[in-house]
Amino acid sequence: MAKKNFIEELEWRGMIHTIMPGAKEQLEKEMTTAYLGIDPTADSLHIGHLVGVMILKHFQMCGHRPIALVGGATGMIGDPSGKSQERNLLDEATLRHNQEAIKRQLSKLIDFDSDAPNAALMVNNYDWMKNFTFLDFIRDIGKLITVNYMMAKDSVKKRFNGEGDGMSFTEFSYQLVQGYDFLHLYETMNCKIQLGGADQWGNITTGTELIRRKLGPEAEAYAITCPLITKADGTKFGKTESGNVWLDPRYTSPYKFYQFWLNVSDEDAKRYIRIFTLLDRETIERLTAEHEAAPHLRILQKRLAEEVTVMIHSREEYEKAVEASQILFGGSTSEALRKLDEQTLLQVFEGVPQFTVARSELGLPFIELCATATQIFPSKGECRKMVQGGGVSLNKEKVSDAMRAVTESDLIAGKYLLVQRGKKNYYLVTVEQ
Repeated sequence: MAKKNFIEELEWRGMIHTIMPGAKEQLEKEMTTAYLGIDPTADSLHIGHLVGVMILKHFQMCGHRPIALVGGATGMIGDPSGKSQERNLLDEATLRHNQEAIKRQLSKLIDFDSDAPNAALMVNNYDWMKNFTFLDFIRDIGKLITVNYMMAKDSVKKRFNGEGDGMSFTEFSYQLVQGYDFLHLYETMNCKIQLGGADQWGNITTGTELIRRKLGPEAEAYAITCPLITKADGTKFGKTESGNVWLDPRYTSPYKFYQFWLNVSDEDAKRYIRIFTLLDRETIERLTAEHEAAPHLRILQKRLAEEVTVMIHSREEYEKAVEASQILFGGSTSEALRKLDEQTLLQVFEGVPQFTVARSELGLPFIELCATATQIFPSKGECRKMVQGGGVSLNKEKVSDAMRAVTESDLIAGKYLLVQRGKKNYYLVTVEQ
């Protein structure tokens, strides 16, 4: 049945934190269904979700059936795990929109549509929770788990011990609602395993406990968690100064996405290439050895950035991102520069000195533009001297005549000029409409 052993595959990749006894035997016995919950608070996943998505992908590749559960009901409550404040609640229209967008992203990685016996499913817990009355819930489910059991969970204990401003009853009930999800999927879809991050262990084991108390001690339900991913310096993975790194190109362009992976540390690259790519063990070990022999070549980072960008975006977007990077760091051409879309152009040159000139300045000699209309050069003499020495480019083409006119035809995307002084000094000039 399974081409690979799921647990062994995850273990060498460093993706297992805790396995409940019996889970391994269950997976070796038969094709098994497992689910992983995804928080639908946005209409895109970000790279913090990618660990869970990769686990679902491996689960399917090993011959088992994955379920992606969008937490529509639980998203309306807010999970206290790892948080010290309550979060905003969502309305149904927003939830449905987010669910569809998330499914489109997941479909690039996981097979939902084939007629294979282990084709994935996507479910939304709002569909079975919305008709549950409060009285039914506390009568049928609430009576099965004691408050003492719920209070013993770390996520609850921390909040009661003064982290944040306490915990509402709504949040306290979260683990029961998540536990009921597992019970519902166990009964309706024969789902025997819940997957999740290490911070979910308390919620997941509430689910296994609920199943046993409702259906008897012989009910086989298990938990497998993966470690929470951090950076080598201990800070949170997936956050940058400008916020989350999203999978949707509307929020994080493929160029910025590619740059994120390209710029991880050596230590992180060694872990991330195991977690976030499907490369086999032999290939990863070879790449790691090559990287260690010549760290300055950043072999691991380049391969990691390639694999993840192609997987999430496309080969074409990856190649565009590489080309955009070479504009800044390599000897690329004017043609490559002109192919960039405006958003990528601005991201590539984010942080370089920028000037704005009026459209009426077009027609000026290059030397006037650089030393009078802007402060790219402190004087005309310095500009002339550097042009004569071959050290100045306009839009990646050498300027041989300091008196050449700068015209409309020089503009990139109808409004930008890129001036380069020497090898590393770039200046972006915006021509106002």
